[in-house]
Amino acid sequence: MNRSELVAAVADSAGTSKTDADAVLNALGDTLVDAVKKGEKVQIPGLLTVERVERAARTGRNPATGETLNIPAGYGVKVSAGSKLKNAVK
Repeated sequence: MNRSELVAAVADSAGTSKTDADAVLNALGDTLVDAVKKGEKVQIPGLLTVERVERAARTGRNPATGETLNIPAGYGVKVSAGSKLKNAVK
């Protein structure tokens, strides 16, 4: 399902216009990005959890040359499926 199909499905399910559904999806995306940027955990019960995770510094290897390199510490994003999503794929 691409974005336009998702917007159409949300609009149909909520009984709103596609413009309103698109605005809601944009707002949801912006809110998720802002919360993760601040280090907050976002939970949509039953669907998913999104959180920022810390990655420790580590040593890696360049696959082309075999040279060892230091990879600095940083952050990543962890998305976990909720119970409704997990049950949907059974």
